[in-house]
Amino acid sequence: MRTPRPRRLLVGLLLSPLLTGCFAAGGGDRDAPSDTASGPRLRVALAFPPAESFSPYGDDATLLSRLGVTEGLTSLDANGTAAPALAESWTRKDGRTWEFKLREATFQDGTHVTAATVAASLTHATRAEPEPAALTGVTLTAKAAGDGRISVTTAEQDPVLPLRLTSPALAVLAPKAFAKKGAVDPVGTATGPFELTKSTGTTAATLDRFDDYWGGRAQAAGIDARFIADGTARANALRTGQVDIAEAIPVAQAASLGKASLRETATARTTSLHLDTRSGVFKDAGLRAAARAAVDTSALADGVYEGHADAGKGIYGPALTWAEGKRGRPAGRAEAAATKGASVTLATYDNRPELPESAQVLKQQLEKAGFRVKLEVREYSRLESDALGGKFDAVVAARNTMLDSGDPVSVLVGDYTCGGGYNLSLLCDKKVDRAVAGAERIEDTAKRQDAAMAAEALILGTDAVVPLVHQRIITGVGTGVRGVLLDPYERTLVGTGTRR
Repeated sequence: MRTPRPRRLLVGLLLSPLLTGCFAAGGGDRDAPSDTASGPRLRVALAFPPAESFSPYGDDATLLSRLGVTEGLTSLDANGTAAPALAESWTRKDGRTWEFKLREATFQDGTHVTAATVAASLTHATRAEPEPAALTGVTLTAKAAGDGRISVTTAEQDPVLPLRLTSPALAVLAPKAFAKKGAVDPVGTATGPFELTKSTGTTAATLDRFDDYWGGRAQAAGIDARFIADGTARANALRTGQVDIAEAIPVAQAASLGKASLRETATARTTSLHLDTRSGVFKDAGLRAAARAAVDTSALADGVYEGHADAGKGIYGPALTWAEGKRGRPAGRAEAAATKGASVTLATYDNRPELPESAQVLKQQLEKAGFRVKLEVREYSRLESDALGGKFDAVVAARNTMLDSGDPVSVLVGDYTCGGGYNLSLLCDKKVDRAVAGAERIEDTAKRQDAAMAAEALILGTDAVVPLVHQRIITGVGTGVRGVLLDPYERTLVGTGTRR
């Protein structure tokens, strides 16, 4: 178990100037962009450090994707549909089998992308422990089909397999990545426009341009990434010219940076209050109902987020325009029970600076309703295992509902079913599982969305989760920087056209 850090809020505030100073080590010309004969490099500040040494099968998969290191057979386009990536096209051969035609591409170690290497890479993903969230409930087999084609078969019919394969956790890597038993090394083994060449633990990473990228030569010579959990420090790094791009700018810092440096993007990210349904105080449905009734979401959207978010309505937010007209009333909610001073431990993480402030407001709202609340704030990597293990009564977390697979049903499988791998509420409800399983079997897009919304109504009816706000992400972009990828699904940030 990782050591708790209950004083994280205070420590974060005290260290803010120090973090900025460390980032600017040396000062002067040392902080200037590293221009080379190949062109200028980009300096990027990211909120979340690698938690698993850049393993592509966990949370670090998104870091690799956002930095332009990895890619899969397919990608997620702006409309939330599967688009070509390493696969030029695909066809459905029968109810369980899809065939993908590969494009001519090269791994960053100089070897060619072949049907055999792609099949081997996907097979390694299916054997990862824990399994990638995109594969929750899915048994997948990949094999070379000849003539630059790969065949992917699932144990059950999977009508959204091309969408599932857009997941950053299903990136294609060269055989060299799997040379060491029990480890996966993405350094120099991916296919994206930037090659990860060096990592200094959880503080920094160096990426160089991959000149043989199939999609064309990137305009930046490379990327110097720094991982800065403190949001104020990230904003200060952009303000003082130490970085060119800073992700997840705190709303409290937005006004000080000026409109010219800010890009606001509606996202599929929802911040929610997850209540432990398996044990403790919130095993009681009546007390969950009391907690939900105590929450004023408008106070969070207008106060904590200063209007840079919308009050929570459901698991799916307004960035998914199809959801609003399909949303029904939560089904089967219990009546609120008397709280009787029940003691609650409420936890959150500080990589997204609005979360601790939101948790503090929720603490006050719950205490007003009669709960006794202890607040615990940690850095995300020190919180996740305890949160998933049910060590807290309630957790405030931000989740992009389209991040893992691009399929609205898949997030329900992973987050709200008995076997879900990211079930912060530890919900195990037979009605919910049946509804989600039924939605998984539907191929028609509109009908699948209808089924997802029906399952959402059942989930919300359990009060296992209370949607708080639907976020808009603020990205800081330096003067002269062009081509930043403002992705509502938060899978990309820099690409071949990103430059300064």
